[in-house]
Amino acid sequence: MAALKYSRQRECIKNYLRGREDHPTADMIYSSIRREFPNISLGTVYRNLSLLIELGEIQKITTDGADRFDAKIEPHNHFICKNCRCVLDVMVPLEDPVPKINRLWEYGDVEECRLEFRGICKNCRKIESHA
Repeated sequence: MAALKYSRQRECIKNYLRGREDHPTADMIYSSIRREFPNISLGTVYRNLSLLIELGEIQKITTDGADRFDAKIEPHNHFICKNCRCVLDVMVPLEDPVPKINRLWEYGDVEECRLEFRGICKNCRKIESHA
């Protein structure tokens, strides 16, 4: 890839994600970034998110709803609530299955593994128990 030109908008998106733990959607990012860049388009936000993913500076989390974005790129897993669709980091150390898979699997080399946990978050549980 050719040298990447600096972009204040891209830097703003990256900083916005670094300050969040709720794994915002592109629409959420767009709404927030528009305060600093009123003329920014949703397409520009999507293009910058795609580029940041390609550069390995953020990650995309695919859910049943809108994709979510995470600036935390070190290996970790996610919990997705089936009710409110919030996405939470799971920082519990789990055994990395990649070495074992690569010993047993003949179709290629696995480079990483991400686990996704689904259930009901504690906030939704609290609401259900009071209903």
